[in-house]
Amino acid sequence: KIMSLSSSLNAGVMGLGANATRLATISDNISNSATYGYKRSQVDFSSMVLNQRSTIYSAGGVMANVSRDVSALGSLIGTGNSTDIAIVGRGLLPVTNANGIQSTGQTRDLMLTQTGSFYPDQNGNLRTQSGQFLLGWPTDSAGDIGDVSRNSGTNLEPVNIATSQFVSSPTSQIGLGINLPANATQVGADPAAVYNLPIEYFDNLGRAQNLTLNFSPSVPAAGASNTWQVDIIDNSTGAPVSIGQLEMTFNDQQGTGGTLASVTGTNGATYDPLTGKVSLTLPHGPVEVEIGGPNSNGGLTQLSAEFSPTSITKDGSPIGDLQFVEIDDNGFLQAIYDTGFRRPLYQIPVADVPNTNALQARDGQAFSVSGASGDLYLWDAGSGPVGQVAGYALMESTTDIASELTDLIETQRAYSSNAKIVQTVDEMLQETTNLKR
Repeated sequence: KIMSLSSSLNAGVMGLGANATRLATISDNISNSATYGYKRSQVDFSSMVLNQRSTIYSAGGVMANVSRDVSALGSLIGTGNSTDIAIVGRGLLPVTNANGIQSTGQTRDLMLTQTGSFYPDQNGNLRTQSGQFLLGWPTDSAGDIGDVSRNSGTNLEPVNIATSQFVSSPTSQIGLGINLPANATQVGADPAAVYNLPIEYFDNLGRAQNLTLNFSPSVPAAGASNTWQVDIIDNSTGAPVSIGQLEMTFNDQQGTGGTLASVTGTNGATYDPLTGKVSLTLPHGPVEVEIGGPNSNGGLTQLSAEFSPTSITKDGSPIGDLQFVEIDDNGFLQAIYDTGFRRPLYQIPVADVPNTNALQARDGQAFSVSGASGDLYLWDAGSGPVGQVAGYALMESTTDIASELTDLIETQRAYSSNAKIVQTVDEMLQETTNLKR
């Protein structure tokens, strides 16, 4: 019987310890109710059973199992900061600590968080006030990340915007929409007429340069030739330099009248009828000029109307000063410059593991992969099981104050009851001791 009393005492003490653990999690949850990205801690109690005999019962007690509900999602709130980032749904952002900035991908301490208010530090690295540095894959000007490892952070790099403070983009594509006057290629037209079209483009240093297309009609002795000679002049070297010629013939049949029939490129200009583009070599590099394919209504036309450039488009931009960065739904961190030019700098992947609740908690609402969580995989935002990335947003704490206060009352009652058990067993043992007197 004394053994039963001892087990009762032990069970009461274990109950005090278990409820003290629960009280600690409640305190932590309430104190972090306003902490962005905080994941609520919770305690599950499990009974412990001792080997029993039919005539004597020994209390086994209780054991507290603490975990964090990492899979729970807090509400998203909008902010005015473009680098406030949150995941909309499942998934976590890859981050590292200050030591990881100087480390390689293989040795860097990779951590995960679901939201963060990032800002550039003195070196241009995006970080939070708690010392977490955002990681991403660098992209080229087209947003391509190349071949990267998605099962580890090997290819991830600290997101740095200082190197993108000034940028320019050279022109590589030009699109033309022009109508040439059909009357200019008929008998009796002025054979010396030349129609000039200046086109601005940008070189590798962000300087504006000028390309001129001189359209000269071929005037026949009779009828209409529907043929034009085009001399392409580049002025970037300070003096006009011919970099190619084109001979263009237009259709005048029913159904295809006014469209290109054929184009021949010479002296540095080549024409691809499949793409409808003319390839040129400018001092800063190759440029493709889209004029339209044979029998196509787009690009260049020859109709009975005035010479009129209806559409001139080009890519590239002059030198621009970085104004701010923002992230899109697909996780691409975009730099926006004062010239209106935008370019992707990094792609921020969304990390996921099979068992998110088994991630190991770290400081600053961060987590790291554990053996029980399963292997890491880095998804593109919005693909697979993970959600999209939201800029100008933060995720609130998953703590429910009303629920925590209810648990607090239950814990207080349970703790008092276990204390009463200890007191009762103590009194009973005292009575047993008094029997010897």
